[in-house]
Amino acid sequence: MLAEIKGLNEECGIFGIWGHAEAAQITYYGLHSLQHRGQEGAGIVVADGESLKGHKGLGLVTEVFSNGELQKLSGMAAIGHVRYSTAGGGGYENVQPLLFRSQSGSIALAHNGNLVNATDLKIRLEQQGSIFQTTSDTEVFAHLIRRSMAPTLKEQIKIALNYLEGAFAFLLLTETELYIALDPNGFRPLSIGRLGNAYVVASETCAFDIVGAAYEREVEPGELIIINEEGVHSERFAEKRTRLICSMEYIYFARPDSNVDGINIHTARKNLGKRLALEAPVEADVVTGVPDSSISVAIGYAEATGIPYELGLIKNRYVGRTFIQPSQSLREQGVKMKLSPVSGVVAGKRVVMVDDSIVRGTTSKRIVNMLREAGATEVHVRISSPPITHPCFYGIDMSTREELIAASHSVEEIRQLIGADSLAFLSPEGLLEAIGRPNDSPWRGQCMSCFTGKYPLNTFQELSQLTAKQ
Repeated sequence: MLAEIKGLNEECGIFGIWGHAEAAQITYYGLHSLQHRGQEGAGIVVADGESLKGHKGLGLVTEVFSNGELQKLSGMAAIGHVRYSTAGGGGYENVQPLLFRSQSGSIALAHNGNLVNATDLKIRLEQQGSIFQTTSDTEVFAHLIRRSMAPTLKEQIKIALNYLEGAFAFLLLTETELYIALDPNGFRPLSIGRLGNAYVVASETCAFDIVGAAYEREVEPGELIIINEEGVHSERFAEKRTRLICSMEYIYFARPDSNVDGINIHTARKNLGKRLALEAPVEADVVTGVPDSSISVAIGYAEATGIPYELGLIKNRYVGRTFIQPSQSLREQGVKMKLSPVSGVVAGKRVVMVDDSIVRGTTSKRIVNMLREAGATEVHVRISSPPITHPCFYGIDMSTREELIAASHSVEEIRQLIGADSLAFLSPEGLLEAIGRPNDSPWRGQCMSCFTGKYPLNTFQELSQLTAKQ
């Protein structure tokens, strides 16, 4: 459930469309389908061929666009963003898309990911006279574009992208063009589809299903796509590196009905459960998953073991994901509001509780206690990921090893702290094999840094200093 993480930078959702008379409305529905990726803010910017205009605000998509704002956003192209704030911080000014105006034209930016060299770049830009209006690293990209001396915007964007290190999926909208870019390692998912004659792009394919679009392909790592009235043009701004898509997309972030780089999330999670059953079987009476991301895993575990799957935990659908809550006190209250044990299912039973991860351990401890209070005689915890022992610098909200219980405790010590009768994590090898992205295949690899401490990008002083402190 990842209910306990806090810290670094944003895991967000982005959506864009080109060539549709109701671009803003389509983007609204696309963002609504991506709401699970960020609940603190939302925004849409549209282009009508002559100007950019937008609306953004704090809150859910339905809250931000509740007073007729969409009707004022007319245009044939749009980009949108749902935000979960971390290192960049909260506040209205950091809600995206960020809109920049200049004599040479306006640009709007929407970004999912984290730039590991953002601080170094910002220092250099400030020394050259730049003034920043936000604390988001997304603004760094805009300054790099405008400081480029290249003759065209496309070349300015390509030069600016090559200054960036880290995980980034960018949508950039001008009055007459839509630009799409993915970092050379492809840390973040990004897909393109068609809606009639219109083109759509989204962080997850579930957004295509909601708006009625047909999936076409993935955006390639290191690719820059330009869409305008002349059609679609693709070129590279950097050579493709080994694909390192974030493991947490499969474990937790993405919706079960999404396909990430050709792999269905529900199927991947069921396979995680089956592999977990193979690696860590236990005698029990019932299997239950922590909603929502672990339900598919629990089904797979139950199928492989023959232990019945039951809804032993019920989620209150009117409470947001506790992972999204920015402060620890809010997260703690959110867990109590969010989940309820079903005593009629777990009372007098030996329960296998399946979850996606353990970060601090506080949430797992509360759920174990809730199940015991509901009458469970034993609670066996099974986790569909390896122990998270290292922080993430590429956009997942884990900033220091001090926040990670597995960084300083053994599995047995964690078991005692959360009060479980037994505890087992999935092995790194099991994770890769179950999802179907072995790292010995260069174009189907995953980022495993938070499990292994092996960071693919460590060329900048900022990152090396952070890892040295751990």
